[in-house]
Amino acid sequence: MTLNRRAVLAAPLGLAACASLPAAAPADQTVWTFDRLSAIGGEVTHVEGAPQIVASPFGPAVRFDGVDDALFIDRHPLAGAATFTFEAVFRPDGGPFEQRWFHLQSDEAPGGPGTRIMFEIRVVEGGWYLDAFTKGEGYNKPLIDETKLHPLGQWAHVAQTFDGTTYRSFVNGVLQTGAEIAFKPQGPGRSSVGTRINRVNYFNGAVREARFTPRALTPDQFTSPLR
Repeated sequence: MTLNRRAVLAAPLGLAACASLPAAAPADQTVWTFDRLSAIGGEVTHVEGAPQIVASPFGPAVRFDGVDDALFIDRHPLAGAATFTFEAVFRPDGGPFEQRWFHLQSDEAPGGPGTRIMFEIRVVEGGWYLDAFTKGEGYNKPLIDETKLHPLGQWAHVAQTFDGTTYRSFVNGVLQTGAEIAFKPQGPGRSSVGTRINRVNYFNGAVREARFTPRALTPDQFTSPLR
């Protein structure tokens, strides 16, 4: 498929007008920077639809149209991790209620539990709220607080962590909710960005970066550009 890299327009800056991303990552952290449409994080990347490279306050980002734009990456970057932090910098631009925009999926035999870690949003009048989700053998937990709304059209940092006991979610470093779960390390697999891995619930907005750490970080350790 021929990719259409259309002209870019700067996005609303919101909180991040003068921000910049941290220059260095910890040695155990994997960083995926969405400043291109191929070889994200050095991994094999498959493009569907016509996602665009657009400007952001932090450098180029990938814009998804909410219809059929997606990236599929041949790696589950948190496979094998008993504890973890999954961070992302993104801008939701409205659209349908359910948007499953970042999906890490383990490869399994048919009939498996559907082992995965996901970032989702729910778009409502007045903004969006976060849905962080993980599922595997013996655990199945969404983290949602629909009372904690955030503005559309602005860049945000989201994170989810598991410290060996408690699963937590954050927006711009602020705790959204948490719960104890019996998490088990997930197996190797693949990822999708801009849609759920089975190509439903597409995302309308942009993604700049994701970071994956095999330990639970505290909010003061997050690599957010929105400080």
